[in-house]
Amino acid sequence: MVKAKKGDTVKVEYTGKLINGDVFDSSRERPPLEFKIGDGKVIPGFKDAVLGMEPGESKTVEIPVEDGYGAHKKELVFEVNRNQLPDDLKLEKGLQLHLQQPDGRIVVVVVSAVGDSTVKLDANHPLAGKKLIFDLMLLDVIS
Repeated sequence: MVKAKKGDTVKVEYTGKLINGDVFDSSRERPPLEFKIGDGKVIPGFKDAVLGMEPGESKTVEIPVEDGYGAHKKELVFEVNRNQLPDDLKLEKGLQLHLQQPDGRIVVVVVSAVGDSTVKLDANHPLAGKKLIFDLMLLDVIS
């Protein structure tokens, strides 16, 4: 039977959980994830877990922070004055905002605190700093 290797396109059904069991993502209610191994579209730990699997094989893997979304970086948490944001914006903890940088790139930030005159924003990935658990099933390998 064929085993998944770098350069193959694979179809994977998965459920991603945190250490406490909370599910943060799953392909169970939608089409499976399809990606080319080695193209950088998935986190390193996910790619490494799929390498060597055969179609029909299932496994559960624990992905350390460094092979997931990396460490939570304090320098990506910053405050802005409320007057820098639109007046009609209902600011609340957990709200996602899209900020345009001077070079035109869009950065997704999450409101982490709302004060009287300032708002704390976090540009880290929501799963940064977290160990992840994935239940995987390799459905297909397309060489």
